[in-house]
Amino acid sequence: MEPIEGHTGTVYSVAFSPDGRYIASGSADRMIQVWDAKTGKPAIEPIEGHTDEINSVAFSPDGTCIASGSDDKTIRVWDARTGKAVIAPMEGHTKRIRSVAFSPDGTYIASGSDDNTVGVWDVKTGKAVIKSIQGHVETIFSVAFSPDGRYIASGSGDGTIRVWDSKTGKAVMKAIKGHTSWIRSVVFSSDGIYIASGSEDGTIRVWDAKTGKAVMDPIHCHSGYINSVAFSPDGSCLVSGSEARTICVWDAKIGKPDIQPIKGLTNWVRSVAFPLSGTYLASGSTEKTVHVQDRQTGKAGIKAIKGHTGGICSVAFSPDGTHIVSGSVDQTIHVWDVKTGKTVMKAIKGHTDSICSVAFSPDGTHIVSGSDDCTICVWDAKTGKALMKAIRGHTGSILSIAFSPDGTHIASGSVDKTIRVWDAKTGKAVIEPIQGHTSYVRSVAFSPDGTHIASGSADKTIRVWDAKTGKAVIGPIEGHTDWVRSVAFSPNGTYIASASDDNTIRVWDAKTGKAVIEPIEGHTYWILSVAFSPDGAHIASGSADKTIRVWDAKTGKAVGEPIYGHTDYINSVAFSPDGTCLASGSDDQTIRVWELKNCEATVQESGSIPVDLQSASTTLPHPEDSWIRGPNKELIMWVPPEYHKFLQIPPCSTVMASGKVVIDFDHVVHGTEWAKCYLG
Repeated sequence: MEPIEGHTGTVYSVAFSPDGRYIASGSADRMIQVWDAKTGKPAIEPIEGHTDEINSVAFSPDGTCIASGSDDKTIRVWDARTGKAVIAPMEGHTKRIRSVAFSPDGTYIASGSDDNTVGVWDVKTGKAVIKSIQGHVETIFSVAFSPDGRYIASGSGDGTIRVWDSKTGKAVMKAIKGHTSWIRSVVFSSDGIYIASGSEDGTIRVWDAKTGKAVMDPIHCHSGYINSVAFSPDGSCLVSGSEARTICVWDAKIGKPDIQPIKGLTNWVRSVAFPLSGTYLASGSTEKTVHVQDRQTGKAGIKAIKGHTGGICSVAFSPDGTHIVSGSVDQTIHVWDVKTGKTVMKAIKGHTDSICSVAFSPDGTHIVSGSDDCTICVWDAKTGKALMKAIRGHTGSILSIAFSPDGTHIASGSVDKTIRVWDAKTGKAVIEPIQGHTSYVRSVAFSPDGTHIASGSADKTIRVWDAKTGKAVIGPIEGHTDWVRSVAFSPNGTYIASASDDNTIRVWDAKTGKAVIEPIEGHTYWILSVAFSPDGAHIASGSADKTIRVWDAKTGKAVGEPIYGHTDYINSVAFSPDGTCLASGSDDQTIRVWELKNCEATVQESGSIPVDLQSASTTLPHPEDSWIRGPNKELIMWVPPEYHKFLQIPPCSTVMASGKVVIDFDHVVHGTEWAKCYLG
């Protein structure tokens, strides 16, 4: 990945979101930026509010909020998705704030300041929960909570580290001494056993968190001040960033380098951070950029692979069910053979940004795509060639597109809060932009008869519009308590299903807008996509909890167990035209096709390897422990986590990706049948 550019001043601080998907950066330009960690593109508009340089940023443990500390003497808390202030600025420090940190439970924020004190604040009220913690005699450059939240460590310009009781503010041990200059950064290991510190004396030191004693000799590598240190999530590595324009990765147990110093930066490294996965590390520098590097090699970016090289945003079946089209963050469209899982042509290129939505025309001859580059493109489904110039008109990213049932029109929903309807042959607008939503339009869908368009928005509402005039017919339909990510009409046009970041699916009467069943609950994170089966009997949903679920459309009850297989957010689900298969596209860069008959309960003889296993959760490895289980939950086989992404086992019939892992059970026996393996 190229350096992430956007700030106009030194980047003083970077932080990964807990799920590793985003990077927040705070800068001398008084702004906070939130970036997509995979693409390096802005995820939201710059966050503004501070009146002076921002020295520190931190994500809350649940990833919903960002805290920031500034030279303007305030701490602020922002909604990580919208960038809006959550509470009033926290005021109390008398000088600039150098560091902020969330407690592990997200209820408190610790702060370190040039006024030589540590503050502890209630996140909900913004009020100080204890009087300022005093003890240091110079600036406090860094603060960190222990993993259990009981302690706060602080590093100071007085050359000492102090450990405080987070509830009382009292020191729990004598000042830790050893550094000979300012301590710029302190951090606890993930198990809370150690504290690492980086100093302007050019050394990193690792201390016993209970006794304050050094556990190894000082670590030397950098030829300049050390501005930041961070432990990897598993505690095995320690990364450091220096004013010598280098980043070093160390073995945390012995203090020796894991890889050669990462060089090539053109200015001081001010901040380093690991995501929870520990795969990559991010750094911020005085060259006004954010860098993302591979932890093991130190190289920038991600290795190029065949197939999509970015998350899959959207998938759709061809009308005859033989092909799947996919749109990706990598700015390409692929068309796949459903049976073989192979691409049928070269990647379709033309967009200059992420492709958020794709669809086949009703006759299967055309593909339409909507992109973050604010354009819509129409392609020949057989050759991949553009059939017209890019359709322009929206002033923001196009998040959703849909063909009318007769194929004559295309509807699009955008970040610019409008819906537009275009002539599918000429690309010209057929009506004025449809306005009404007060935030992003995240999803659009035509009714089966083509007379209406349903839309779902980040304003938490669903609306229904006349497709010919653009006038509102129903709505706003209210009920969801967070963004509406996806909407779909039932095949008979009677109902509308909607999926939301409030973790629920709701089903509404398409004529009245009233709820017809109770909210469908089961997913544990945002629901990003919904689809009705062709017969209208079932609803499929894909979620950020990495599972697919199938529900009874009339009752809202789950049909079978959650379907596991993807290793990242599931952004799109689609039923095959005959209803026998379900396709899903994920941020793990794969598309999967699921045989729904293999998700049905089929009782197997105990001790045998199942063919049609009882449910999806008893076939593919469960993400928590990586075991393939039989119909009676017996352990069958352990699969290393690194193979999960490409693993193809029923009910997953096809994996469309850069690779595939297939396990052959043809001659396997299990349990009491083990003796059949003996051939002598």
